[in-house]
Amino acid sequence: MKLQNLRVEQLRQFRNPFVLDNLQPGLNLIHGPNESGKSTLVRAIRGAFFERYRSTAVDDLRPWGDSAAAPTVTLEFEHQGEAWRLTKSFLQRKRCDLTIGTRSFSEDDAEEKLAELLGYKYPKRGASKAEHWGIPGLLWVEQGTGQDLEQSVEHAGDHLKSALNSLVGEVASSGGDEVIEAVRVQRNQLLTGTGKPRGEYAQLDKDRLEAEQTISELKERILRYQEQVDRLGKLTKEYERTEAERPWEDAQRQLDETQVRYQQVQQLEQAQAQEKATLEQLQQSRRLLEQNQEYQENLSRQLAARKVDLEKAQADVQRLELQAPANAARLREAKAGYEMAEQHVKQARLHEARTRLEQDATRLQQRVQQLAQNLTKARDYQQQVEQARQQVRDNRIDAAAVQRLKIAERQLNEETIRSNAIATRFSWNLEPERSVALNGEVLHSQGEQQLLEESNVVIPGVGTLGITPGGESLASTRRNLATLQQTVAELQSTLGVDSVLSAENRLSAFETAGRAQQHAEELLKSVAPTGIDPLLLEQSEAQRELESATEQLSATPKPDASKEVLELVAADAAFERAAAALTAAEAQDQKHRSAMMSVQQARGTAQAEWQRLADEEQSPERQQKLKQIAEELLGLGRKAKALEESIERRSREILNARPDILKQDIERYQRTIANLRQTHEARGRELRDIKVRLEAWGAEGLEEQLNDQTAEFERCYRRYQELHRRARALDLLLASLTEKRQALTRRLQAPLQKHLHHYLSVLFPQATLEVDEHLRPGTFTRGAELGQVTELSFGAREQMGLISRLAYADLLREAGRPTLIILDDTLVHSDQERLDDMKRILFDAATRHQILLFTCHPEKWQDLGVPPVDIQALKV
Repeated sequence: MKLQNLRVEQLRQFRNPFVLDNLQPGLNLIHGPNESGKSTLVRAIRGAFFERYRSTAVDDLRPWGDSAAAPTVTLEFEHQGEAWRLTKSFLQRKRCDLTIGTRSFSEDDAEEKLAELLGYKYPKRGASKAEHWGIPGLLWVEQGTGQDLEQSVEHAGDHLKSALNSLVGEVASSGGDEVIEAVRVQRNQLLTGTGKPRGEYAQLDKDRLEAEQTISELKERILRYQEQVDRLGKLTKEYERTEAERPWEDAQRQLDETQVRYQQVQQLEQAQAQEKATLEQLQQSRRLLEQNQEYQENLSRQLAARKVDLEKAQADVQRLELQAPANAARLREAKAGYEMAEQHVKQARLHEARTRLEQDATRLQQRVQQLAQNLTKARDYQQQVEQARQQVRDNRIDAAAVQRLKIAERQLNEETIRSNAIATRFSWNLEPERSVALNGEVLHSQGEQQLLEESNVVIPGVGTLGITPGGESLASTRRNLATLQQTVAELQSTLGVDSVLSAENRLSAFETAGRAQQHAEELLKSVAPTGIDPLLLEQSEAQRELESATEQLSATPKPDASKEVLELVAADAAFERAAAALTAAEAQDQKHRSAMMSVQQARGTAQAEWQRLADEEQSPERQQKLKQIAEELLGLGRKAKALEESIERRSREILNARPDILKQDIERYQRTIANLRQTHEARGRELRDIKVRLEAWGAEGLEEQLNDQTAEFERCYRRYQELHRRARALDLLLASLTEKRQALTRRLQAPLQKHLHHYLSVLFPQATLEVDEHLRPGTFTRGAELGQVTELSFGAREQMGLISRLAYADLLREAGRPTLIILDDTLVHSDQERLDDMKRILFDAATRHQILLFTCHPEKWQDLGVPPVDIQALKV
């Protein structure tokens, strides 16, 4: 099978017709960036074959936002020397037409013919799914699914086995299949596919295990019953002994005695704390007296220090008095410089104001003139805009409707040509003065007409001939022709034109007027961005500003010509320097005044402090106070010594009593009492529980239950053993028969293994790949490595999937089945070395099959040896 031409229309992004033709019989590299339509073309091929033409589950083929679209796919291909042409439309115009050489099929007949050719089937309802795709589902690889092979092989399994049977010449089944099936049925009654019990066998196994569990539980309960009887006797003796001795009462007496001793120690600690507080107060009073004594003794030293401070302050006052005249002179000089700089600034600012007003008046005069010119231009441009708008209104037409009219007329022309090609031709050559009537029209001389409908020819004196054009295609063409003629007439009426040419001329005039309007509007916007009225308002405002600037210039006085006029920048700089000098002089003067006040105040303070200390040193009260402090210090020393001796004595008593040990003894005795009582109460509760439990167990008859369960278990076990032996015998017999059967299957797999090895040796030399009984790739061996294909990396599984598909294609080709391989962005996970090997494999396979390789990375395939086809270039 060699695909030659693909045409799609109104299908996803291909709203307009798109043709992919000149496809080569071998390798075809078709590329384009993302969203360019590669996957859409693959979907179109799948839809043409897999989807029923009358299906309502193909909305994904419809272009976005176009509910009236009729997605159409046309395929032309060659198979076994015959030309095949398939045209299928969905949704709005549902139809399917198939032409094989000179034979024609339509609707369901055409679809069944395609399914029979390629080896797939249609769903009973809804959209087509993977389980329906058969051989194409195996050979047509969708984007991102190259590594998924098992399901595709399973869905194509029957077709592959049929091809193998035709090659081997021996059907894989034999008379032994009936025996195997009978054994399998009996075996499956007892065992599942994984060898687990089922049915009665499984139930007996479950009952046997439950009986064993019940017997084990009964034995365990009997054993616990006996243990509980022994436990009851032991607990009874311990409970009675504890009840008689009551050991917690002795522990309570010891607790009371320990608490009394601990309270005595606490009293000693409280007395010691009071004595420590009293001692702390005495020590605080002693420190205060010692500080007062030291202060009185330091009074003479303080007096000498204050004398030195007084002399220093007197010297500072004299030094600052000498600096006063110089500071006053600097201040006067700075004030004079500041006043002169201020006059210069005033003259410069006056000159600057007049200059600015003169410039503003000139600028505003120019602005008024410019606005007047813009206003004149704006009025001209406004007139051009109105004229262009009128032309737009006169020629307005729907561009989309014009395009639909062009498409409809082109389709009408194509359909007319097609109808002329397939219509029945009626020609006549009459003798002079002879005539015939065709559908009531009298014909003379000679001529020719094409008939699409049933017609009558009346021959005078002879009779009437009936002509009925044949073929379902003609009827369909006639209906399409009538529909297209009606569509063209309706579009012409809607647009108000009589032909496509007049519609295009009107559309061209409409677009030209639109561009002229846009150009005039842009010119108008360039001189009057917000319109003519705002421009008039802006002109009036500029005129008022000009008049105001002229009045301000007249009211501003001119600078004094007799004085030097400095530049405003120079005058401001000189003024700032003079102000800075004045500020510095004022700050220096203020600093001198503050320093003078400070030293004068310091001199007065030092004088007063020195006099106070001198008077205090000579007073009799000071001598009396020193004597009193010495006596109080002596009394406090004696009291403190007595308290320290008492505290030491109490500390020894407390240490000998060990209060920490007493506290631990109290806690220990309390816990002991609680534990003894809880143990005794728990033993009593356990005695009651055991008595109740033994009474209940004794009433159950555990030994009788054990005997009954043992008998039931023995009966169940015997029946279980019977079925167990039968299941194992049937399982062994089925395995032996299946092994013999697999020998025939391996003969069936040999052709497929040959093709797999052909490709595998290129990618993995010395490696082998086995297929299972369902013809799926399974065990993979490479050197010392042994595993399953599904355990390989993602990229390796994708490569193995493509190799396997090519092997299946070789097998189908040998069996005379059609093959077409479609690869959508495959091998994207292959490294460069593996990709080079896969290119060799694809080039080799292309000598036997047609391969359509779609990719968005053409640079990776530039060394494939075939010219690439750019989808975007075909759209132009």
